[in-house]
Amino acid sequence: MTAIVVYGLQEALRRRIFAVVVLLTAVFLFLFWLGTHYLFADLESLGPPPTNAIDTRTLAGATVLGLGMFATLFLGAVLAVFLTIGVVRGDAERGLLQPLVVRPVGRTTLLLSRFLGSVAVCVPYTVIVFFGAVLIVGGNGGYWPDRYALPAVELAAAVVVIAAIGILGSVFLSSTANGIAVFMFFGSGLVAGLLGQIGRGLNSERIERIAKVASWLAPFEALYQDALHAITQNTVGFTRIALELGPFGGAEQGGLQLRVWTAAYLGVVGAGALVAFVRRDL
Repeated sequence: MTAIVVYGLQEALRRRIFAVVVLLTAVFLFLFWLGTHYLFADLESLGPPPTNAIDTRTLAGATVLGLGMFATLFLGAVLAVFLTIGVVRGDAERGLLQPLVVRPVGRTTLLLSRFLGSVAVCVPYTVIVFFGAVLIVGGNGGYWPDRYALPAVELAAAVVVIAAIGILGSVFLSSTANGIAVFMFFGSGLVAGLLGQIGRGLNSERIERIAKVASWLAPFEALYQDALHAITQNTVGFTRIALELGPFGGAEQGGLQLRVWTAAYLGVVGAGALVAFVRRDL
């Protein structure tokens, strides 16, 4: 199994996947630092608000960190898609897969190994970028989130879900088609979150219900919303209301049932990918 994991990582290096992701990450972190630096500098020049009802520093810090978390999720999704889009059909079309699926390796071991290899890269990457965003916001503005570990774990779990979906899609689709399909599914989940925010703004229970169901069908979005909720879990009063009304309004607590559902979702997707791979002619 270790050899298959190493093989997958070597293929990623050969295709310069890591180089692309590192470059995108460096650009993002620099622009994020630059933006937060000037944001909090301008906030200082404005002076205190006319009323103490809203903590402007908390409002600005939570909002910009939420945006940083969105970028972290997006970059993690890019990495997960790059690592998984060609796991089955893509490698089969290039003639790389057939020598690996003979006994004693087998298809189950290969699929699980490639998934674990992707997780071993995506999880540390997502956690590191998240804490990089936290340090940038805290260093520039003195704002620190209410929770650290939970948002990091949930963002990483969201990226793992995307990797599992990429593995499943690779059984049926070519690399290009699978990449497009996974990104469209990812975008649909984000739209569901936006729809829920609109529903809350309009006080429409029907729209909120539709958005919630859609978010849970794409649990990476529900995990992202729960992570957003966690960083302002102890924020109360008018500041909390302002956060819910602003661009940070996608935050929503998922609780234990979301984590259980995510584990079950990964199991179903993994089982579906394995059954389809075993039955597929190479």
